[in-house]
Amino acid sequence: METPDGRLVAFGNQLIDVHLWLREQLAALREDVEAHLAGGALPRDLRTHCLTFCSALERHHTGEDGGAFPVLARSFPELRPVLEELRRDHRLVEDSLRRLQLLLAEAVDPVRVRGELDTVAALLETHLVYEEKRIVAALNALDAPEWHRARPAFLRSGET
Repeated sequence: METPDGRLVAFGNQLIDVHLWLREQLAALREDVEAHLAGGALPRDLRTHCLTFCSALERHHTGEDGGAFPVLARSFPELRPVLEELRRDHRLVEDSLRRLQLLLAEAVDPVRVRGELDTVAALLETHLVYEEKRIVAALNALDAPEWHRARPAFLRSGET
């Protein structure tokens, strides 16, 4: 991706931008649940917001697992154990998101929704911080011209 002055933005920096966007989306989702628990009506778009967030996160993690991580593993073999740990994290987050979606679909007790959302938030924050500490520098050093031509899924935020 290029900035308005034509400079390329390093892939690791783009990853951090996507992570910030994911954190913002999760915070908004949590605010909706908290407003409901404080006595407000269940926001009609809560399920939609959750599905949108879950879809974006799934696209991001799938893009990492199938696109970014193999490229990083080839270029930086010393990162392979880190990448495998990140893949395991993806599965844990996916399992928690699945439970959250089921709770929302069943319109169960919002306290249970909050609990699962807290689990998602804790898992995701730990994962994102670890990922940023361990692979951003490698992504910034990576030369992947195809990623400049078409932004890969793991570097997309609210885009479709």
